[in-house]
Amino acid sequence: MRVKVRYSIIIPMYNEEAVIQETYRRLKQVMNATGESYELLFVNDGSQDRCAAMIKEYGNWDETVKLIDFSRNFGHQIAITAGMDYSAGDAVIIIDADLQDPPELILQMIDKWKQGYEVVYAKRVKRQGETWFKKWSASLFYRVLRASTEIDIPVDTGDFRLMDRKVCDEMKRLNENNRFVRGLVSWVGFRQTAIEYERHERLAGETKYPLKRMLKLCLDGITSFSYKPLKLAGYAGGILSGAGFLYLIYVLYLALFTDATNKGWPSLIGIMLIFNGFVLAMLGILGEYVGRIYDETKGRPLYIVRECHGLTKGELTVKKRVIDYE
Repeated sequence: MRVKVRYSIIIPMYNEEAVIQETYRRLKQVMNATGESYELLFVNDGSQDRCAAMIKEYGNWDETVKLIDFSRNFGHQIAITAGMDYSAGDAVIIIDADLQDPPELILQMIDKWKQGYEVVYAKRVKRQGETWFKKWSASLFYRVLRASTEIDIPVDTGDFRLMDRKVCDEMKRLNENNRFVRGLVSWVGFRQTAIEYERHERLAGETKYPLKRMLKLCLDGITSFSYKPLKLAGYAGGILSGAGFLYLIYVLYLALFTDATNKGWPSLIGIMLIFNGFVLAMLGILGEYVGRIYDETKGRPLYIVRECHGLTKGELTVKKRVIDYE
């Protein structure tokens, strides 16, 4: 039988050996201040360093520490999903291990939750220690996403948030493979509110979201919640077709009613390159959607757990989307 806890803190981690000790210390300090029961669910997303071994050591003397160890790297959003699957608390809090999001803000989230809000998310008003390109691209992404979908996804927010148990249970029913957790939380609804804060510079280590992963997250967010790129492709195709038809009329006019010599090869080649480039771009957009459909039809589990530490047998019940080798 699962031990009833009040709060579940989900901490996805990937090669965070340099910072994990300080993360553990600050989380313990904050959660002890609540005076209520809690669990620290560390999800090791295929790390190559010692952070998983360090969490095991902490678990030897601290029963609140629990570890879910993936068989390989499945991605940040999947690690969050696994934490929700194994969480037991009445409230579930997601926070990254890099300490860019201050654990001390959790106490304010809990206060809002006790006031009746079912989702409390942290909104960044300032981002310290990030390049202008990272700030600009993140701002652009959130605003494009918000303009592309009918779901009200808050801008300038990450995955740092508190969710009520009922919200977490609804999230566990959503089985799509290419996950955008903050968007899914907005999709399920419930009473939501924000807490504003300044995001700190990473305490140690390197960012786990380089440009390649940021682009994938961006594509997952847009394709999961919007089909407007497909509609825009149709609109653009209609405009280009109309422009091509008008150009054809212009060429016929020159040929029939004027003596002008039509030296059209350069312009013809240019138009062909534009149209062919447009067609290939639209095929790429279609490919993103078709590829995601293909991923959903495979029926593979979202993740595979190599081993768990600190969890009871009841907590290790195999779920539909989990293969557990312990």
